[in-house]
Amino acid sequence: MYKVGLSVGDVDGLVSGAVFKGLKAAEISAVEISVGMPRIQELDYKKIKKNAGEYGIRLWSYHLPFMPFEELDISSTDKQIRDFTVEFDKELIRKAADIGIDKFVIHPSGEPIEDSVREDAMKYSKQSLSELADFAAERGAVIAVEDLPRSCLGHNAEEILRLISANDKLRVCFDTNHLLLDNNKNFMDMVGDKIITIHVSDYDYINERHWLPGEGKLDWDMMTDKLEKIGYNGIWMYEIGLKTPKTIIRSRELEYKDFADNAIAVFNHEKPPFLGTPKPNLGMWE
Repeated sequence: MYKVGLSVGDVDGLVSGAVFKGLKAAEISAVEISVGMPRIQELDYKKIKKNAGEYGIRLWSYHLPFMPFEELDISSTDKQIRDFTVEFDKELIRKAADIGIDKFVIHPSGEPIEDSVREDAMKYSKQSLSELADFAAERGAVIAVEDLPRSCLGHNAEEILRLISANDKLRVCFDTNHLLLDNNKNFMDMVGDKIITIHVSDYDYINERHWLPGEGKLDWDMMTDKLEKIGYNGIWMYEIGLKTPKTIIRSRELEYKDFADNAIAVFNHEKPPFLGTPKPNLGMWE
C-alpha cells in the first residue's frame, strides 16, 4: 500500500552507512533524519547522501530540532529566542536541501503554553512559519507543520489550519499519536490533502507513547482507509525508537525488520506479528 520509512536519530549510523545498510536489509525504503541538539552539528550531509544512494534509501524528510525549548522555539514571546531558532532552522534547511531533502517537519511551538500567552505564541509561530516556508520554497522544499499534544500549538485540527493559513506554501505532518484534544478521524477530515507526510505510531489517548501500531488503541483499519480517502500518497514513516520505552513491556528491543513486518500486517488488516504489552494504569507522565 505504502512504502515504509523510519525516522532515525542515530548520527553515527547515518554517517557510517550502518543505518542505510540495515534499512535496506529490512526492505525499508525511506528515512527521515531526526537528530536533536547538540549532535545535529555532527551530521556529515555529503556522507549521508552518498550512503543513501549506495543502498537505495530515499531521503524523505528532515525533522528540524525542537529542544531545549528555552533555546529553540519559533513561537517564543522572546524575540531573541524566536529569531535565533528561525535562523538556525534556515541553516539546516540549506544544508539538507543541498542533498535533495525537500520536506522539513517542524514543531510550531514548545511547551507549556499558558492560556494568557497562547494568542501571542500563535501570532509569532505563524510569522516564523511563513518566513521559513518562503525560505524553503526558494530551495524547492516544503515546511510540514506537525500536530502536537498537550498545551502545544497545533493540538487540534483547527489550530493546525490556523497555523498553515500563515502562508499557502505550508503543509502538514500528521503525527498519529499526538492528538489528545482531537481525534485522528476528525483531523484527517479537516486537514485532508494538506498532509504531505506522516509520523506513524500508536498510543492510549492519555499521552503520546510512540508504540508500534497494534500496541495502543488506534483503529488502524480506519487509519489506512481514511488516509487513502484523503489521497495521502507519501511514505508510511514510523517515528518509533528501537529501544523499549518505560511505558510498555516487550520481550526484546525492536529491529528494523519489525517495522516492515508491522506495516505489512497493518496494510493487510491483520494483527502484527510482534507486539508488546502496555503497562497497566499509566498516567500522563509515566
